[in-house]
Amino acid sequence: MNVNIVLSLVAVVVLGALAFLGGSAPALQGVFGILIPYIAFVVFLGGFIWRIMKWAKSPVPFRIPTTCGQQKSLPWIKHDKLENPYTGLGVVGRMAFEILTFRSLFRNTKAEIKGDRISYEWEIWLWLFALAFHYSFLAVLVRHMRFFLEPVPFFIEALEFIDGFFQIGLPIVLLSGVVLLAAVCFLFLRRVTKPNLRYASLAADYFPLFLIMAIAGTGIYMRYFLRVDVVAVKELTMGLVTLHPTIPANIDPFVYVHLFCVCVLFVYFPFSKLMHAGGIFLSPTRNMANNSRAKRHINPWNPDLPFVTYEKYENEFREKMIEAGLPVEKES
Repeated sequence: MNVNIVLSLVAVVVLGALAFLGGSAPALQGVFGILIPYIAFVVFLGGFIWRIMKWAKSPVPFRIPTTCGQQKSLPWIKHDKLENPYTGLGVVGRMAFEILTFRSLFRNTKAEIKGDRISYEWEIWLWLFALAFHYSFLAVLVRHMRFFLEPVPFFIEALEFIDGFFQIGLPIVLLSGVVLLAAVCFLFLRRVTKPNLRYASLAADYFPLFLIMAIAGTGIYMRYFLRVDVVAVKELTMGLVTLHPTIPANIDPFVYVHLFCVCVLFVYFPFSKLMHAGGIFLSPTRNMANNSRAKRHINPWNPDLPFVTYEKYENEFREKMIEAGLPVEKES
């Protein structure tokens, strides 16, 4: 088995075991239930802001949008307003499609050598499961806000109603959690089964996948099999939010495992590839209008240097230019 896979899996298992042991020991419940969540939130918020500010300060002297549509030029040439935006409104539309529907990934193709020729295939399954993964993750995050808000806003209750619309069994099966686990498993299996992806994958690629599997798996286990005390869990979370932390007596250790994995993901997020969630908004290849033909863009970091005109240059070196046989505009 790949060493990176083993290291990542062992790391997640060890973290889960530590959290289970800490949640089982009353003396350590305050560490895993209060101290670590606060540290994770501060690190996540500080790291996220630091990365965004660092990217925002990066110099972008030229217009470098990555496009594949016809740029705006002559009036009689059809212009692709969405694919190659000329205005700020077009950029907003392009970014909206990119963020909400993964438009670039939808048109992604894979190249494979079959026999003596190269074959290109549409990777629709990658787009579908990536979309399912992100939207189910978002739904899970929004649903969990009910543990941190009192009273629970109506839109969270509406989302839970839609999420459990099929009402499979009791408690009602919420599809977002199941879809999240299925999607992250697909992304892992895709990375493992494709030789080129497996060769290029590092431990940093597998670790967040295993971590999200652990979060989704423990969440499903607690909801449908363990049946944890939800009232006690909300008492814990509301104490964290109101800055009056408390540790209820009847919280199962698996709650601490679930919470600790979430905290690890929060700490890991700003310093990993997962920060593409915030970086997409600052990507110069996406957030710039392609109007370089209509406007002259001057690099703001260029130093203010004195420029010499050709007339002045020739007046100074005319004699030497004539001796060297170079053409001049004026004879001496």
